[in-house]
Amino acid sequence: MDYEAYAKVMKALSDPKRVKIIDMLSYGALCACDILEQFDFTQPTLSHHIKVLVDSGLVTVEKTGTWHHYSLNEMKMDQLVTETIKMASVKTTAIG
Repeated sequence: MDYEAYAKVMKALSDPKRVKIIDMLSYGALCACDILEQFDFTQPTLSHHIKVLVDSGLVTVEKTGTWHHYSLNEMKMDQLVTETIKMASVKTTAIG
C-alpha cells in the first residue's frame, strides 16, 4: 500500500461513526437497515459513511435484489494492520 492509499484508509477511519460501522461488520455482513438501527442519523448520512468506507477498500458491498449487504474486506484490513506495524516500527534507515 503506498502513502496515498494508506492515507485514504486512515481518513476513512477518522470518523468515530465509521469506526463503529467497521466494528459492527467485524461480526459479519449486515444490511444497511441493520447498521442504521444503531445510529441516530438518516439513511443518506449512512450512505455517505458507507461510500467512504467502500471507496477506501475497507468494506465491500454485495447487492441481492434491492438489498445491499456490507462486509469487511478482510484482506484490506490485514494489509492495514501490517502496514501500520511496519510504519510504526523502529527502523535503522530513513525511507526514500
